[in-house]
Amino acid sequence: MSSRNKLTKFAEVLSFTNVYENFNHKQPRLTAGEGVYADLKGKWASEHFKNDHPIVLELACGRGEYSLALARDNKDKNFIGVDIKGARIWKGASIALNEKLDHVAFLRTRIEQVQLFFGPQEVDEIWITFPDPFLRKSKSNRRLTSIPFLDRYHPIFKDQGIIHLKTDDPTLYEFSLETLESHPSYNITYYNDDIYSSPLHIPELSYKTYYEHMHLEERKTIKYIQATHIA
Repeated sequence: MSSRNKLTKFAEVLSFTNVYENFNHKQPRLTAGEGVYADLKGKWASEHFKNDHPIVLELACGRGEYSLALARDNKDKNFIGVDIKGARIWKGASIALNEKLDHVAFLRTRIEQVQLFFGPQEVDEIWITFPDPFLRKSKSNRRLTSIPFLDRYHPIFKDQGIIHLKTDDPTLYEFSLETLESHPSYNITYYNDDIYSSPLHIPELSYKTYYEHMHLEERKTIKYIQATHIA
């Protein structure tokens, strides 16, 4: 993508009513369209979505493909895609606005800061779909299922909230089984290292992102872990 296209999208996304951004990781505050300060911590459902429906996050959402797919089939839940890449968020946010998916929003921030923008037990579900596996051992703490990240999700997660990981990477899959098993706040309820070799555990696993289509073309197996949060 050209730098001009990126700049255009960055400018457009500032006017979107379904996008919130944190521009400075040292100052945990959000801005909405046209730079207006927004305080939504603990109030996403009531203040943005104007309902009392459950909150579902898609972390490292990219273009928000999974959030959009989930939202089309689940009108009774609110979905928030979280990513640091503004040009990617522009794509998902544009589609959500065009399709009038009012129960989809996007948060542009570092995922390391996610607990700063959600209140205690505000989140019902987290989806992590094909994240960067950070295969170098020295970067394992950057994996979104590492202990530091699981710790960050803990205070914002409701009791019995569900975390989903979908990946093609065997290293990340095995690592995630170990970290979720060892963490006192999570209980693994299902896992499968080849989800399409048998009937799907849940219908939502049928949604395929751009990256999943690419992995399947390369004959990679798709793996999935589901765990429940324990308050």
